[in-house]
Amino acid sequence: MKVSFWFVIIASIFVTCLITANIIAVKLIFLFGFLVPAGVIVFPLSYLFGDVLTEVYGYGAARYVIWLGFACNLLAVIAIYIGGLAPSAPFLHDQAAYNTILGFTPRLLLASFIAYLVGEFTNSFVLAKLKIATKGRWLWTRTISSTLIGEGLDTVIFISIAFWGIIPPQLILTAILTQWTFKVLYEVIATPFTYAVVGFLKRRENLDAYDYRTNFNPLLLRSEASAR
Repeated sequence: MKVSFWFVIIASIFVTCLITANIIAVKLIFLFGFLVPAGVIVFPLSYLFGDVLTEVYGYGAARYVIWLGFACNLLAVIAIYIGGLAPSAPFLHDQAAYNTILGFTPRLLLASFIAYLVGEFTNSFVLAKLKIATKGRWLWTRTISSTLIGEGLDTVIFISIAFWGIIPPQLILTAILTQWTFKVLYEVIATPFTYAVVGFLKRRENLDAYDYRTNFNPLLLRSEASAR
């Protein structure tokens, strides 16, 4: 698979948003009166740039980057875990803070990884199919619709696995609806930015992929050609 300078830039931003969101998610904040993890500040950007990858380069290219994000996130988790196990310097008294901020539980990791893979692949699949159905018109319908479905699945899976049995069901439902609504509104507000990035990349790359013959198996990593 050939990659360009701009493809590397978009993929790097995608992965950075993903890892950053997972690190800062430990902090809970009030945003417009709603209690949400701080990760929602940047996590929706991973979906936005996932949309850009699929729209410009096609589902096959987005698939590579989704798995790249998964691998990089896993590497970060392993590094943080080993760092926590390593003996602290005698003068360092912040081990508890390290564990609190960067620590994680297997249940949260499982929830995060499953939600990420299901949400991102669904988002990319829906956008690619809608691009064919709309013949490349009405970009906003594709980005918002794919985010509505992808972020919805992501949110439902993560909160259900992470907090089922820990908080009351009604609070789980409230958390799901709150975060889902915020993420979708984020995508809606960012639509002009998405249009600008997509337009810029299509002109610079001279590329506009359509996934007519694409195999949408998320586990398939061999190179595929998309119609342009």
